[in-house]
Amino acid sequence: MFTARKSRLALIGGIGLAASLVLAGCASSNPLDTPTEDGGESAGSDTIVIGSQAYYSNEIIAEIYAQALENAGFDVKKEFNIGQRDAYMPDLESGAIDLFPEYTGNLLEFYDDAADVTSPEDVYAALQDALPEGLTALDYAEASDQDTYTVTKEFAEANNLTTIADLANLSEKATIGGAPEFEQRPYGPAGAKELYNVDLAFSATGDTTLEALLAGEIQVADIYSADPAFETEEIVALEDPKNLILASNVVPIASSDVADEIADVINGVSAALGADDLVALGVQSTVDEKSPEDIAKQWLTDNDLL
Repeated sequence: MFTARKSRLALIGGIGLAASLVLAGCASSNPLDTPTEDGGESAGSDTIVIGSQAYYSNEIIAEIYAQALENAGFDVKKEFNIGQRDAYMPDLESGAIDLFPEYTGNLLEFYDDAADVTSPEDVYAALQDALPEGLTALDYAEASDQDTYTVTKEFAEANNLTTIADLANLSEKATIGGAPEFEQRPYGPAGAKELYNVDLAFSATGDTTLEALLAGEIQVADIYSADPAFETEEIVALEDPKNLILASNVVPIASSDVADEIADVINGVSAALGADDLVALGVQSTVDEKSPEDIAKQWLTDNDLL
C-alpha cells in the first residue's frame, strides 16, 4: 500500500569528481531522500519523515502527526500510502522513516506471534520488549482498530446484551460471522466458549459481514472497532471485560534517534485520540469525502492542539 522508494544517481563529468560523488551517494542511509530542483535533498537530517499505510484511517492519523509537528516548528516530510508491514517496516527499522502510526496488537504479532497477552497494558509492554533496537513505542492512544463482537442495537436491547458474556444467556444459539480465518483465531468462537462459556456457531461471511448482520442472517459480527458503520448504522460492540480480543490500540512508532525530541507533541496527540474518534474520522473520509488534510486540521483544532 506504500509508494515505491525513489533512487538517486549523480551524473557529473570528470572521472575523479564523478567517483567522489558516487561514493558520497552510497554513504547515504536514507532511501526516502529525493533531490530538489537545486540539487539538494528534500528531507534533511532535521526533517521528520512520517509514513502511513494506504488506508484512509491510518493516513489521517499520520496527517494529524504531521500537522501537529509542523505546528510545533518541526520540518516534516510525508511518505504516505506505502504498503503492508513487510514493505514499510524495513524503512522504519533503518531510519528512513522516522514516525509511523501503528497498532499495538497487530504489530506485536508481527514481531512475536507467540505472545499470549491481550489487554491494552500488557500488549503495549510486550510490544516495547519485542521492538528491534532503534525503534521506540511512544504513548498508545485509547483509540483502537481491533476485532469486536458486534450486534445490532435492537438485538442488544431485546436480549439485555452489554458484554460478550451476556451471549451465554440467549435462549437460542447465536451465529457469529466474520472472515474465514476468524474461526481459528484465539479470540474466535472457541475462545469465547473457553473464556465466557458462550456457545456460538460460525458463518464465514467475509466482506459481507455487516450486511449479513443488518439483514439478520447472523446475530453477532466480527467488525473492526474503527469501522464508520458504528456511527452510520444501529450497531454496538459488546464489552470485553476479560480481554478475550487482542487489544490493538493506535501507537506511534518512532526512530529512537528522534523519539525524545517529538515525544511531547505526539504523546499529546495520543492522549486526545479517544475510542470514538477513529469512527468519526472515518465517517468524514468515507461518507463526507473530506481530505485527510482537512480532517486532521479540524480534529487538531477541536482538541486545542493547533
